[in-house]
Amino acid sequence: MINTKSNLKHRIMAIRFAIWDLHLYLDTHIGDCMALELTEKYKKQLRQLMDEYICQYGPISIKDDNAEKWLCTPFPWVNSGSDC
Repeated sequence: MINTKSNLKHRIMAIRFAIWDLHLYLDTHIGDCMALELTEKYKKQLRQLMDEYICQYGPISIKDDNAEKWLCTPFPWVNSGSDC
């Protein structure tokens, strides 16, 4: 499967949603070890997808490592390359 920019973003959003949904579930089902294990599995997958996205396309948000790369990339409305 080819991981295009849009495909990676969608997968990241889906896993973030699943983690948040499991977080809410665990608020009321504290002892559910399977849900906790699934949450950890999804967190690992999310980190891998985020690393892949950042490596290929740059930071997703200002909170990401090396977010200062945004300063060296052209704005979406600029067609020329960066001066950095």
